[in-house]
This record gives sequence, C-alpha cells and structure tokens, in this order.
Amino acid sequence: MLTTRTPREDQTPTGLYDPAYEHDACGVGFVADVTGTAGRRALAAALRALDNLVHRGAVGADARTSDGAGVLTGVPAGFFQAATPALAGRPALGDGELAVGVLFLPSEPAGRARGRALVEAALARQGLPLLGWRDVPVAPEILGAQARAAQPAIVHALAGLPADLALPAGADEFERRLLLARREVERRALDEDLALYVPSFSARTLVYKGLLAGGDLAAFYPDLADPRYVTAFAVFHQRYSTNTLPTWQLAQPFRLLAHNGEINTVQGNRRWMAAREPGLSSPAWGDRLADLRPIVQPGGSDSASLDNVLELLVRSGRDPLEATALLVGEAWEGRADLDPHRRAFYAYHAPLMEPWDGPAALAFADGRVVGAALDRNGLRPARYRLTADDLLVVASEAGVLEPAGGEPAAVLEAGRLGPGRMIAVDLARGRLLRHDDILGDLAARRPYRAWVAAREADGSKGTEDGGRRTEEAASVGDAVSNGAAGTAVCRLPSAVSLAREQRRHGYTAEDLRLVLTPMGAEGHDAVWSMGDDAPPAVLSAQPRPLADYFRQRFAQVTNPPIDPLRERLVMALDVALGPRAGLLDDGLAPGWLVHLPSPVLTPAGLAGLRDGRRRTADSSKTTGDGGEGGVQVVTLPALFDADGGGESLASALAALQAAGVRAVDGGATILIVSNRAPDDQLLPSAVCRLPSTPVPALLAVAAVHRGLIAAGRRLAAEVVAEAGDAWTVHHLALLLAYGAAAVCPWLGCASVRAAAPDGDGDAAERRYVAALEEGLLKVLSKMGISTMRSYHGSGLFEALGLGREVVDAYFPGTPSPLGGIGLAEIAAEARARQEASEAPAGGKGRAALPDRGFVRFRRDGERHAYAPTVVRALQAVAAGDGDP
Repeated sequence: MLTTRTPREDQTPTGLYDPAYEHDACGVGFVADVTGTAGRRALAAALRALDNLVHRGAVGADARTSDGAGVLTGVPAGFFQAATPALAGRPALGDGELAVGVLFLPSEPAGRARGRALVEAALARQGLPLLGWRDVPVAPEILGAQARAAQPAIVHALAGLPADLALPAGADEFERRLLLARREVERRALDEDLALYVPSFSARTLVYKGLLAGGDLAAFYPDLADPRYVTAFAVFHQRYSTNTLPTWQLAQPFRLLAHNGEINTVQGNRRWMAAREPGLSSPAWGDRLADLRPIVQPGGSDSASLDNVLELLVRSGRDPLEATALLVGEAWEGRADLDPHRRAFYAYHAPLMEPWDGPAALAFADGRVVGAALDRNGLRPARYRLTADDLLVVASEAGVLEPAGGEPAAVLEAGRLGPGRMIAVDLARGRLLRHDDILGDLAARRPYRAWVAAREADGSKGTEDGGRRTEEAASVGDAVSNGAAGTAVCRLPSAVSLAREQRRHGYTAEDLRLVLTPMGAEGHDAVWSMGDDAPPAVLSAQPRPLADYFRQRFAQVTNPPIDPLRERLVMALDVALGPRAGLLDDGLAPGWLVHLPSPVLTPAGLAGLRDGRRRTADSSKTTGDGGEGGVQVVTLPALFDADGGGESLASALAALQAAGVRAVDGGATILIVSNRAPDDQLLPSAVCRLPSTPVPALLAVAAVHRGLIAAGRRLAAEVVAEAGDAWTVHHLALLLAYGAAAVCPWLGCASVRAAAPDGDGDAAERRYVAALEEGLLKVLSKMGISTMRSYHGSGLFEALGLGREVVDAYFPGTPSPLGGIGLAEIAAEARARQEASEAPAGGKGRAALPDRGFVRFRRDGERHAYAPTVVRALQAVAAGDGDP
C-alpha cells in the first residue's frame, strides 16, 4: 500500500535494496501565452495536454492510482481573494502581493494542527503576515484506492507582502523570506518525524499535484476548473516512475521545474553541493544562508535535487535561463564553430558547477520566465508549436493539444529542441526567446572572455586582452601539457629499481604482458575474448590490489549508454586544477586555474605542474612546490610504516588528512597526493627505517578528499594523484571518482617506456595515455555521463568485500552489502608487497614479477570457474565416462 513518507523514511535501505539510487522518466511540457496575458487558455491547454499524455504514466493494480501528475502556474490573486473568506473585505491584492503555500499535512487532526503551528511560527520569524488558511477543495472519489489511502490533508497558507517591502523592488526579497520560512518548516517537521511536505510557497508560482493520472487532475482539484483561475503559463508533468515507489510528494512539478529523464550524475552532484555549502556566500542572503542547509534535501529524487539547486540559484539572483544554462548547458568543449563569447560563458562557469548530466528534458518557470531545455545529449524528446493566437506549447511529443473536435489554431512555427538548447517566454515583456538569443544575451552580461583569460593567468594582475591567454598563463598550462624536461621527477628508474617499484606497487607479469605492453604498442585498452571467471577479490587466494574490491556501476535500463565514438562531440575529459569560486559569486574569482585537456598526466606533465609557476614572470617567491600568487602546489607523501599494521595505516591516513588541511590553510591550491617514495627511501627497510611502504593511492586520495570536505576546505584546492599503483583504466577511474581531478600513473608510464623498442619510449607513452583516455570515455559512457567534471568525485562504484568501517571513513555512500576486509588486511597486503620488493634481484638485474594467473589460468595461480580441471570433468560427464 502506498503511504505518505517523510524524506527520512524514503531513504531507508532494506536489505540489498537502496532507494537512494532510484530515478524516474516522464512526460513533461508547458503552455504559455507569449504576450504574457493571464487568462484561462494556458491552464486549459495544459490540462488537455496532460489528458493526452496519460500514456506517459502508469497505473497501479486498482487501475486508478497513477505515478502522479501536476501543474505549476502563476498565482491568481483575484481567485484566492474571492474564494477565501479570510480575505473578504480586504483591498484588492495585486500581482506579487499574495503568497500561497501549498501544504500536504498528516490526515489526523493532531498532525494537521502541529503542521499549521509550524507554518505560523516560521512565517512570524520571517516577518511574513499570515492572512488566513484555506482547505483546498478536493474530490477524493476520483482517486484510486491506494492513492486515497495515502492522501494527505491539503491546505493553503496565505501570506501577505511584509510591510517593510514594496513592489517591485522587494519582490525577490519576498521570495527569499518565503523560502527561508519553508525550509524552517521542513527542517522542524523532519526533526519531529511529522509527515509534512510543502509543494510550493511563493507569490509567483503555485503547484497542484497528486498521486493521480493527468486527466483526473482538474476533477480532483475543482480550483483548476474555476473560470476565475487565470494564469499566463502552466508547466505540466505526467510521471512514469521506472523503479521508484510513487508517493504524493514525488509527483511533479516541483517548485520551479518538471523533469523527464534521469540524472546519472546526481550522486556526484549532491556530494559537490554538500562540499560547496561551507563556502557559499551572497549579499542577497547575508548570514541567512546557513538556514537553507542542506541545500539538497535528503530523500528527494534526482529531479527534486536538481530543483533544489535551481531554486537556490534563482532566489540568489540568477534568472532561470542563466541558472539552467549553468546546470544543464550545451556541449561546448569540442565545438570549433561556437561563438567565442558563448564559449567564454561556458568556460567561466565550468569550474563553478559540473553538469547535471543524463538524458533530461526540463520545463521550468519562476513566474517571470517560463521555458524548456534539453540536456547536452538530447536523448529526450521536446517538440514545440507556436500558434497564430500566441500560444507556445512545448511537450514530450507532438500533438498533445489536438482537439477532440473543431479546427486547431493555425501553426506559425513548429519544431523540436536540439541537444543542449532552450526555448522560453519572457512573460514580463511578452517575448518569445529562442536559444541563440538567450545565450547571446547571457554571454553579453559579463566580460566572460576577459575573466577566463585572467583566471588562467595571474588573477592578481587581471587582463584586458579580450580572451587571449597571457604569456604567463600559457607557460603554466604548456608546462603541464608538454612536460618540463630535466626535472628530477622525470628521471626514469633503472631496470633494477623499476622492477623493485613494480613489486612494491603490486604489478604482476600479466599486467606487463597483457595490459601495459598492448596499450603502449597499440594505443587501446586491452580486450580479451573471455569474461572474468576469477573469484571476487575478497574470496581470492591471491593478494589483490585495493581497486579490485570495487565494481563500476552502470546506467539504469531506461537510459541508453553513450557511444563514446559516435557521440564524441558531447563528451569531454578536460579538468581544471586550482581553487573553485563560490557558486553564488558574481565576478572574477581570485586564484589561478590550470586547464588540462585530460585528467591523465605523464611524469613530465606532473613535473610541469610542479615547476610551471616558476616559469612565469613573477617567480621570486615560492610556496610548497609552486609559486606564490599563482599555482601553489604542495606534495603530500602517502607512505606508512607497515610494521605497525592497521593502526599505523590509520595514523598515516589521519596525518595525511591533517596535512592536507594545513596546506590549504597555508595557501596551497593544488595538492599532489603521492605514494612514490623519494629516491633516498628506495633502500631496503633494513637499511632505511623511514616510513617507505606506499599507502594505496585510492585510500590516500579518498582520505584527503574526505578530510578537506569535513574541514569545509574542499573547493579551496584540487587534488592530484601521483600513483604508482594505478596503471589500468579501472584504477584511474576509481581515483577520479573518489576525489582526484588528475592522475599521474608514473610507474605505468615508466613500465611502458621500458617495454618499448629502443627509441620508441616517448611514442609508447603517448599511446599508453591515449589508451587510458579512451578507456575513461568508455567508463563515462557506460554510466551515461558525458563529462569528466560530472564524474569527478561522484563515487559511482560499489564495494565487494570491503569492511563497513573502511567504507564509512573513506568511501561514504558507497554500497558495500557484503562487508569484508579492514585497514589491518590492507596494511598486511601492503607490507607483503614491500617485502617482496626487497627480495634479491635475479637475472640481468631484474627481479621476476609474480604471474598470479588473474587473466589466464596458471597451475599455482588464481582459481578460475573454467579451469582445465573443471572443463575436463564436464567433458567426462558429458561423454558418459562415469564419475570424473
């Protein structure tokens, strides 16, 4: 039976089922009078469109309960004044003077009373006069049995414009106070475990929604059929929940948008929003921003989370068109034909917000602007029609307004939205806005080309070059991309030290022969004809790298994976290193950003990053490994004393976290987490007692990432991994998913160079890097993600055989249903690798690497489901030779 759940209840996992990973796909659109005139046409047309989109939803076993439907309209102040006795006798309320809060309250009297009390107290604290309450007329007989059993009490709270505000100047502040009041109500209801939900509370927009089919919406809510209910626009939504349990509050629209599709990056988006919260600031909010936390409310769907962030941006001063372009913009990275001003707009905002990526069609409105947008892939349909009577219709499919009888209005224009494109109506000015006009206006609002150039140069100097990179900025980026020859970190290990390092970091003979050598020779990730029939790492009899305890997640069935070859234009691997500006900042942020076309760094590229700032004009002072006033780089050694076991590893990780926070507080903007021992620590531990055992790079990076988040410093610096134990695509994907913005697989590069024919080392390394980049694109595409910026820090893996204490401390939010090993076992395996690396070398100065048979069967190696003994036994049974 369906019930009205609180967000806290919605997020409770049951066994192996976790609702946090559920999504939805639906029918969506809007109707607007292009002249901005409020009337009945837009709402009537939207209701008719919903009726024609009923097939986009689903119904329950009672044949009546649907996944949900709703509309988002303007606030008809005249209707409410006429329909609410508490407002009778008052002077006529104009547009923007009346705010209507829609509340879903508990059905029992005590719960309803408590919910009203919370609203009244919150409004009073914000200085918002409560003008009265209104029980919303409803027709429960319209509902199915399941929906009726879960039906909340639906009421309207009517609030007036505060005496200290005047329109139009005070309209935005009115909306901000209403949001603060709503968040207080939601927070207190959650604390009290009160089943209360606020679909909307605004003086500009109003939501009617429920657990019913779109065609029944007006019958359930008689308000919508009242001729006095007038609006210039109506956003509509018919929900189809692919694998979510339908509830009243998950019906759409939400406060500003309605969404059709899935947001594959939502886990990473939510995590980065939480990391941003400590640094958020805005003159519009002052010290009140803390009252909005958490920005993304727990327990919401992916659509609800996007709506939370869109609402924050709009209430903080951005119009919905700019906010939507920031969140769900077009693919711009690989387009040579894109207008340079528009490119600068996207480039400036890229470090502020990663794309909310996935197949999405959005309809949105804030009462002043109504519009629709597609994601950068364009994998959801959005058709539009402009009629001769000034009605714009955008919907998930064509023909939603074909009348049952009579002639339709003449169509002046019809078409579809392309990938990443928008269409909108400026209701205040009565104008139709097309995508190129919208982006042209957005790009012209600020000097984005100059800001991007200044940000990639020394931010303290600024630039007026109209977007050209300065010589100083170019020297940093070029040093990273091309390397800085002659630096100490570029020196290749000798044959003896290379073999020792390979054993220290867990390489096997198979890794060299079957993985690295083909990648260096062919430039592609290695592919085999058979699947993986080896046991999971936690059940293996052989020592396995920490990365083997993780499995990649895939996009859900309603979302096709991206083809990274045919759809290369929408995909991007570029990353930016350095401090991120605050999401609500309006202007050039201080500090440098180093833009990289790929997150894969060669040893020479990493040396360029360390040495890049010294190559600029202002290089008299340095901080850490980099320069003051520009790219300030600090290296954090990730080494520990393996003799101390798990306790020593835990202490090393805690010290690493503390060192990261101290470095950022000292001005570091890039932290290189390195498990590469300095040359003077490459001696056997019997000779050198300094901590020399590498911490697994994945564990070290995740610890630093989590430590910075906990300290509220994550956006002040970026993390780079110098990882000896990262040489495959899977290894790099994990490091990027758990906090690293770039990875230098230095030992993999050295191994590829050593295996290449004489004179081919540089080319082999380039092919190896190309293979890693190609593999990363495949990883992104299987999740339906287009950009590395959206994948970075997302944690889109599950753990198999990793203990809960390790997951909670360093990989929070990662599913690990089986439990498993802890820091003691991880430290023991690291110690075993260290001891193996200290064994005497053999044969021409090289020590033989173990051949553990992870890929191909070896008699003394890993067990396989299709081992020769198993196959022979099956053949014997099939041949009838008796007991095998």
